[in-house]
Amino acid sequence: MFCGLKWGNEMYFDEFQYSSQGGRSYNEDSIGSKYFDDCGIFVVADGLGGHQFGKDASDCVVDTILEGWSCQEENRSEWLTGQIAAANTHILAIQQERQSVLKSTAVALAIDGKSAVWANVGDSRLYYLHESGIYGCTEDHSVSYKKYKAGEITKEEICRDEDQSCLLRAIGNKERSEPDIHVCDAELEAGDAFLLCTDGVWEYLKDEEILIDLLKAEDARQWGELLLLRIMERIDGENDNLTLLTLILK
Repeated sequence: MFCGLKWGNEMYFDEFQYSSQGGRSYNEDSIGSKYFDDCGIFVVADGLGGHQFGKDASDCVVDTILEGWSCQEENRSEWLTGQIAAANTHILAIQQERQSVLKSTAVALAIDGKSAVWANVGDSRLYYLHESGIYGCTEDHSVSYKKYKAGEITKEEICRDEDQSCLLRAIGNKERSEPDIHVCDAELEAGDAFLLCTDGVWEYLKDEEILIDLLKAEDARQWGELLLLRIMERIDGENDNLTLLTLILK
């Protein structure tokens, strides 16, 4: 668990991080953030491959993105795409060295002053909450999400669908590792908030609950804890790793 408050020149980052192995015997998720003045980078990754291999993959993603962060980058979209490509190259090299399969999902948010860009690969998600509504959300790269987009299942049924774990993209994939990039078209304001999380979190939450708990909360930690309370009431002891990062701009 991590709580952070950071003053920038113009932006105040109120951040809370939580990661748990859940009902599994090990935790393959990774989480991290880095700040410079009013610029910040926030990353959540979910490793695939079992035990240490999955954790190594998610750590590689988070470390690669954080280590490359700089406020001097002019094009955040290109920068995020490049860092994810670099992480993909690193993981492919580890696969070759170990002769084993290890991959990772990723969701990353880059904030620079009043603007934001985010990227995702796989089924880790970002929710952007703005003006008392969920303004944006990433789309999963999974078979189940394709079914939802085609109208075969509802969004709430994704977490129960038999194909939920069938990912169409992942970092550590030679052919399908490219991220979706979204440039926020609204200028960031005080009160705007972001939730970055793995599937072990979002599968237990409805969109409206994410918003309701933000409106109840005084800070990022309380928002995260309210979400975790909902999740803890719904898990069965055999649940996946769960990792979330809540961020409120002040």
